[in-house]
Amino acid sequence: MRMPSWYDVMSLDEISSVEDEAGMNMSMMQINELIRNEIDAGIPADRIVVGGFSQGAVLSLFTVLQSEHRLAGLVVLSGYLPVRDRLVPRITNASKHVPVFQAHGTADEIIPYQYGEMISEVLKKNGFDAVFKAYQHMDHSTCNDEIHDMQQFLAKQIPEQN
Repeated sequence: MRMPSWYDVMSLDEISSVEDEAGMNMSMMQINELIRNEIDAGIPADRIVVGGFSQGAVLSLFTVLQSEHRLAGLVVLSGYLPVRDRLVPRITNASKHVPVFQAHGTADEIIPYQYGEMISEVLKKNGFDAVFKAYQHMDHSTCNDEIHDMQQFLAKQIPEQN
């Protein structure tokens, strides 16, 4: 199945069997440029959160785990861990200090729930401060509870400034 966007999804049946790592790297460079532009404009890295849903979640995870910046947070909604055999050794010390909010629906038929569990296991094993929330009966979508939980995470990570 050809699904070009942030990168080309070759298959969702066997995650990591054939993945478009070159496409992910190109998109990561674009996201890193956005982060650098914000920092250059005076926004501290510790007030920047990177996140996404589905493919955006995958790319956010791919980018932040390799980031040189200690960001305010990472939001991963209904994603999976890409190129995990090659990505895990590239986890940076800076990224290990980035708090993570991760959420996944238990009824997701596009990106199965166990792929979300795998992210959580890898993050915890590598010392991340990660919260994993499961939403019963939610498919490959979002729900009000998930949005509420994400808002609470964001408010904690990027508190209002006076």
